Amino acid sequence: MFIARSFDVNKPGSDINKLIGGVLGGVIKQGTLKIKDKIEIRPGIRKEHSGKIIYDSIFTTIEGLRSGDQDIKIASPGGSIGLLTKLDPFLVKSDNLTGNVVGLVNKLPKVWYEFDLEHHLLKRVVGSKEDLNVEEIKKTEDLMLNVNSAATVGVVTEIKKNVIHIKLKIPVCAEKENRITISRRFGNRWRLIGYGLIKD
Repeated sequence: MFIARSFDVNKPGSDINKLIGGVLGGVIKQGTLKIKDKIEIRPGIRKEHSGKIIYDSIFTTIEGLRSGDQDIKIASPGGSIGLLTKLDPFLVKSDNLTGNVVGLVNKLPKVWYEFDLEHHLLKRVVGSKEDLNVEEIKKTEDLMLNVNSAATVGVVTEIKKNVIHIKLKIPVCAEKENRITISRRFGNRWRLIGYGLIKD
């Protein structure tokens, strides 16, 4: 499931013994999720380890499932759902986990900190008032990448024909066949210039 929203449903001043765990909202891509399933969330929480920034998976249990106003027992692809969990409300507040991926433990795709991206550029920049041609991607350029519900900025470190190597500022959990949209900054706005697929 791709997380599109995460939030704390507790009112300020709630009794600590009556706190409800964090809620995750999103769309299931494949498979099913059931109440009491143990789940993993990737990339997870940002930590510093030996001077390096890493992300650790978060593990929790599904306490309830909702579709619209209905409580359900099993969730499958089709429509938005809400997962009620045992997560600390602090972790989920203000859409803090948006862009993460949820799945059964050890069943999720790889977390990428960098990758080779086979890119396909459009002829014209999308969403610009001026009629701008898309120029070739340049080394050291910052690009905004959207994969599933995640958005991250990556720095281009290498260029080979139609493949670029990108180091991500925030890692993403994705499969190679996931299509990634590529945007470039024009002034203070990001504009769509193409799409790509992870090579490795």
